Amino acid sequence: MGTTRIIAEPGLPFIDIEREFDAPRELLFRAHVEPELLVQWLGPAKYEMRIDRMDVRDGGSWRYVHVDADGTEHGFRGVFHGEPSVDGILQTWEYEGMPGHVSLESLAFDGRDRRTTLRIHAVYQSVADRDGLIASGMEGGMNEGYARLDGLLAGRVPVA
Repeated sequence: MGTTRIIAEPGLPFIDIEREFDAPRELLFRAHVEPELLVQWLGPAKYEMRIDRMDVRDGGSWRYVHVDADGTEHGFRGVFHGEPSVDGILQTWEYEGMPGHVSLESLAFDGRDRRTTLRIHAVYQSVADRDGLIASGMEGGMNEGYARLDGLLAGRVPVA
């Protein structure tokens, strides 16, 4: 299981995230864009996840919802920019509970010897937006989700 490194420099509206996975980059990419894989790992396990839309192409949009035990829904949405591929993904990301606070995320899949380092660079509209996301428990949810992704990848989902 990898360790997630999160860097949020004071005063800058960025977050950089890095984590190594024991899987080829093609499989890690699939886990980020294929709904049947994504619902198995993204976010905290205490939430049920539903994907309403996943149009993986330049200009395509996505939307997913985390549902808590009380039935409260937490929606997230974004748009892909450029053609998502094993080389990387560029997308917007917005929590519907705070409309208008959109970030831009780039994901890069750096593969070596059947291991892949995922690098994410997220740009926020303000330092306050970035700090609000961090204060919301982002790190805990991300670490829990990535631990679940480690388990999914260890199951050796066949690469098409």
